[in-house]
Amino acid sequence: MDAKHLGICVVNMNIQTSIAAYRESSFVKLEGFFESTLLQNIEKTVLKFHHHWLKENESFYQTRAINSAFLTKPGILTGVERLQLFKLVANNELVELANEILGGSCQFMNTQLFFNPYNPEQKNYWHRDGQYHLNLEEQKQALQGAQVLHFRVPLRDEPGIEIVSGSHKHWDTVEEEQVRLERDGHHNFEDLSTGTEVPLKQGDLLIFNAMAIHRGLYGMDRLALDILYCDRDPQLLSIVDKEAMPCSSELTLLKNQEVFKLP
Repeated sequence: MDAKHLGICVVNMNIQTSIAAYRESSFVKLEGFFESTLLQNIEKTVLKFHHHWLKENESFYQTRAINSAFLTKPGILTGVERLQLFKLVANNELVELANEILGGSCQFMNTQLFFNPYNPEQKNYWHRDGQYHLNLEEQKQALQGAQVLHFRVPLRDEPGIEIVSGSHKHWDTVEEEQVRLERDGHHNFEDLSTGTEVPLKQGDLLIFNAMAIHRGLYGMDRLALDILYCDRDPQLLSIVDKEAMPCSSELTLLKNQEVFKLP
């Protein structure tokens, strides 16, 4: 299945320009990357997972959750629905972008779904993804190490994210560290003078680095599917859930099978 039949518009995509923008800014937005028909079909599958997840995680959702994960694990979606998501993950254009940005063969890591909080007054928060399992020194070292990329697919128009440009390469300023880590009386939901808002429309593709300082912007009818790709780094691969990968029979139906193969 080629890009056109899958529903990806690549006519205006300049890979090298996109990669240069990412490396400078920690992110790149490719407008109108996906056709609406593809996204409508993906949304149906995603909503099935989402409604089931909400029932199973009602308390978590009503207290603080703003995302779920592991959409491709067996148990909720049918084999056909999982294959639909795997085909998106393995699409030539997405894999080529991930490979070029990472400078090598990428690995599919996970899927996540982002939505609005149950409480409309809930605050968003600045973070680097790695801060929840790495200490401060490890976070600094991670900026020079293996990368994890979010490929965000907004299924509806939404406010998007706010990101600190270049922060996938540079450590926090004093202001950023105080706010992100809630030091000296600061809170992680405070505005940062260095933040850049990136609004998203259905059909866009946003690529950003997981270790960049960022926060989601809640509002509108927010529903975004994230595909995570990473370097083929032993430490990263050790935490990838094998159950979220295609089985052997599904693998034969997919392009770029190497993105799913764990050591």
